[in-house]
Amino acid sequence: MEKREIDLTVSCYGKVKDVKYDVVILPWGATEPHNLHLPYLTDCILPHDIAVDAAALALEHSGVRCMVMPPVPFGAHNPGQRELPFCIHTRYSTQQAILEDIVASLHAQGMRKLIIISGHGGNNFKGMIRDLYIDYPDFLILATNWFEIISGKDFFEAEIDDHAGESETSVMMYYHPELVKLSEAGNGEVKNFAIPSLNKKIAWTPRHWDKASTDSGIGNPRKASVEKGRDYAHAIVEKLADLFIDITKHKLY
Repeated sequence: MEKREIDLTVSCYGKVKDVKYDVVILPWGATEPHNLHLPYLTDCILPHDIAVDAAALALEHSGVRCMVMPPVPFGAHNPGQRELPFCIHTRYSTQQAILEDIVASLHAQGMRKLIIISGHGGNNFKGMIRDLYIDYPDFLILATNWFEIISGKDFFEAEIDDHAGESETSVMMYYHPELVKLSEAGNGEVKNFAIPSLNKKIAWTPRHWDKASTDSGIGNPRKASVEKGRDYAHAIVEKLADLFIDITKHKLY
């Protein structure tokens, strides 16, 4: 298997034009600070790399052919994030328009299965997918957050591990150690709401990032390691490969 067969960021028309693909994978991230030590595009890099590994595994195990698209770098952000340098907030309607155009293009090419793998907790595609089924009833669209597929409790030590913390840093260290500057990281301390009911999750409102975090991170990354990231990523890759195979081999109902 050549990487150009499954990863559009390095592929070319000559490599894909005669291949029938079963599933299209769309990593969707964000452009935002990740504490002081991780790249702005962490939420794009990780779902992409995890998806490529899962696509390779699905092809190896069952012959299912997936193409991983370039990641979409535009996510939705909380109050207090957009004001941070180079953090790009996109409205729901903007994300919806992007997804609609992607689906329309893929549908015209004969594709009928799409999986969105999000690397950003602020993204929410459920309403968009419901709307798209009205115009594309024969197009199966799924969405998942890679970091929610398997709980990190058995892999990591930190009690608070929400944004650029131990888990995200560990997985980035596994895939791209050259991009992680752990010695430069802040402590990722978080300030909770002053309203007790919100901390108990009785209702939801977005955290104001400039109040909740001092370094843009939430969760201390100091105990991150390549080994933890490898083990966690491998477990997620296996689950995703199973998903790619399942939706190819089985009907929805």
